[in-house]
Amino acid sequence: MKKSITAAVLTVFFIFSPMCFAETVIQTSEGDVLYSDTETPVINTNAVSAVLIEANSGKILYEDNKDEMRPMASITKIMTMLLTMEAIEKGALTFEQVLVCSEHAKSMGGSEIWLEVGEEMSVNDLLKAVAVNSANDAAVVLAEAIGGTEDNFVEMMNKRARELGMVNTCFKNANGLDEDGHYSTAYDISLMSKELLKHEKILNYTTIWTDSLRNGKTELTNTNKLIRFYKGATGLKTGYTSDAGYCLSASAERDGLKLIAVVLGCKSIDERLSGVKELLNYGFSAYCYYKPEIDTSSFPNIKVMLGSKEYVSIKNPDISGFIIKKDAKSEITQHCTFSENLMAPVEENQTVGNITFKYRDEVLAEFSLTASESVPKLKFSTTFCCLILKYIFMK
Repeated sequence: MKKSITAAVLTVFFIFSPMCFAETVIQTSEGDVLYSDTETPVINTNAVSAVLIEANSGKILYEDNKDEMRPMASITKIMTMLLTMEAIEKGALTFEQVLVCSEHAKSMGGSEIWLEVGEEMSVNDLLKAVAVNSANDAAVVLAEAIGGTEDNFVEMMNKRARELGMVNTCFKNANGLDEDGHYSTAYDISLMSKELLKHEKILNYTTIWTDSLRNGKTELTNTNKLIRFYKGATGLKTGYTSDAGYCLSASAERDGLKLIAVVLGCKSIDERLSGVKELLNYGFSAYCYYKPEIDTSSFPNIKVMLGSKEYVSIKNPDISGFIIKKDAKSEITQHCTFSENLMAPVEENQTVGNITFKYRDEVLAEFSLTASESVPKLKFSTTFCCLILKYIFMK
């Protein structure tokens, strides 16, 4: 049985970082717009569909036709890079491994690094070509190395998409060239972008502004201009075809807050850049990352029944941070529940309660409270002796 410690006793109004005390303002191309909690922000993304999420939790901060199925162009390569990073993590590939360009890979056209049939290139350089230069030929070389054929790799892409909950996505190729039945949504793209960002080494590629291949003979310049011009930009992938329009999945981090903004179907490079900047600026202006400090001195010791010790204390909880609205600082509350009369044995790190952080009625985060030590069950002989002593002293 658990008893709730009332908010009047353990509700804590937290002291936030200076960042959270900043005036809550949305920076837009039209000027500074004050934002209030009750308003839905008006953001001009210039996109057919768009979404903004927080990269750790996946919380949607803004959406506009987020589930509309559309061609995604080279944003497709986010999944290609994800499967490549997962293959490396599993040991199926290494960054130093040298791959060979096939005739099929050479035939891709579009954005490319002009690989020749039989040309050798490392996984490291191929990833660089995909992330920075959006090279279609390099993407297919990686796909063939992982899947055996591009068709097999496409099956892997669609399987991974289903695992990630990308219910409105279908891949037909590894690079995003226009093809019937090849589509995704802004929201689905944010999901695979979120997953790719879990592989920190991908930032070694997606944050490159300029570089080169073939001993300097092939120059690379990132198609994502945010990398050079937007504070905190970490990626992620651009795309353009005549069917898809100009697309971008952009990631950025400031003061611990990680955001992903996706726009699809823009009419120009400038529009897709301004669109994601509007989304990111809104996110960084209206939200902040908060990691609370917990005072365990107010936590009670938990009574243990039939244990070698009568009580067990609560370990200082390992609390991760979470996203909050900047104007919510005065209304964040802490609510705790604790187990009552635990039955021995109790294991160290066993859950004995939980702590929940709320903004009004919205649960922001919940964490377990655990026992600081083990408490073995009393042995029969010890229990018997205790009963005898209790009987003697009661006479």
